[in-house]
Amino acid sequence: MRTKSIKKNRINVVTLGCSKNVYDSEVLMGQLKASGKDVVHEEEGNIVVINTCGFINNAKEESINTILDFMQKKEDGEVDKVFVTGCLSERYKPDLQKEIPNVDQYFGTTELPALLKALGADYKHELIGERLTTTPKNYAYLKIAEGCDRPCSFCAIPLMRGKHKSTPIENLVLEAEKLAATGVKELILIAQDLTYYGLDLYKKRNLAELLEALVKVEGIEWIRLHYAFPTGFPMDVLDIMNREAKICNYLDIPLQHISDHILKSMRRGTTKEKTTNLIKEFRKTVPEMTIRTTLIVGYPGETDEDFQELKQWVSDMRFERLGCFTYSHEENTHAFNLEDDVPEEVKIQRANEIMELQSQISWELNQTKIGQTFKVVIDRKEGEYFVGRTEFDSPDVDNEVLIDASKCYLKTGEFTTVKITEAEDFDLYAEVVTS
Repeated sequence: MRTKSIKKNRINVVTLGCSKNVYDSEVLMGQLKASGKDVVHEEEGNIVVINTCGFINNAKEESINTILDFMQKKEDGEVDKVFVTGCLSERYKPDLQKEIPNVDQYFGTTELPALLKALGADYKHELIGERLTTTPKNYAYLKIAEGCDRPCSFCAIPLMRGKHKSTPIENLVLEAEKLAATGVKELILIAQDLTYYGLDLYKKRNLAELLEALVKVEGIEWIRLHYAFPTGFPMDVLDIMNREAKICNYLDIPLQHISDHILKSMRRGTTKEKTTNLIKEFRKTVPEMTIRTTLIVGYPGETDEDFQELKQWVSDMRFERLGCFTYSHEENTHAFNLEDDVPEEVKIQRANEIMELQSQISWELNQTKIGQTFKVVIDRKEGEYFVGRTEFDSPDVDNEVLIDASKCYLKTGEFTTVKITEAEDFDLYAEVVTS
């Protein structure tokens, strides 16, 4: 018996995992809306679509717990149907069907037309760039490619997302124009690997040419680059970053480790010397650049010497932004054949040590910003503060600029100039500069 009244035939899309999943949910919602469906994102609806993540253990657990929560709601009569899509479903469909059979249907990452059909909608090929964005109105993700051709030993993404497939430049420009028309001012370019963009379509790395086309889109003020791969990075991207004000002086480039023997086992195709030289070249060519990276600790065979080498390197390189993950032993990856020999508590201790070191580096770098002025975009109001970001900060993962809301009024999505008055390890405090 239905325990509460939920609007009939409303489809609730629930998104778990990374920004690529956010993008996929937005495309799904755009398709549903075009078929006349009532669709919402993470609100109440009697039909639920869960877009899952299957990347590492924590993400898999969150996805499974979310499915189980909605299965309980279905049993209690609070929802009528539950569909599961995304990476977890792609990777473990037979196991999920066996363990959680009450889900109405499971779909993989490439089965959007079939999912739409199950929801009573048609897949419309002509809907290039039509999405229902779920991010704040001022920024949106732009997925420029799907899949990955890299052989990294620890990574399950190729198992879930397939081979690298670039989206043509003209399609991405059309999508950017449609986003700009809705008020989007910041494009965050995402892919499993930005560095590889264009090799399949144009037979060359074509990220710079894509950027040349995107900067011409009226209304877009910032373009931000996420998830570049260090090997084969197209250096012409740095030239356009220097030349075009719209391209943020920001690069997210996951480096994972620095010990040569760990890099070799990870199949990263690079060395400590090459990686260090690449970062030095970035900073020499674009002195203003903020570099975000991510590291993995506790990889099979990582000795204390390897970890100390990584820690010293983090200290030497002084990255502006850095995140650290503990290694997750993933089935069907190359590294799964190795012994997961670093104890969990050691992995956690190592991650904590890296993040404590980074916190100190971030604090020191932030102190140098006191008294400086920056252009910031206002993302939201939270409590007593307007919360903004500089071009050197990506949403949800980087530093934020807090502006006392009792002293001024700022509109969400608008740009303003501020002067930094105070700085902590990850937050900056500022006041508006009046002209």
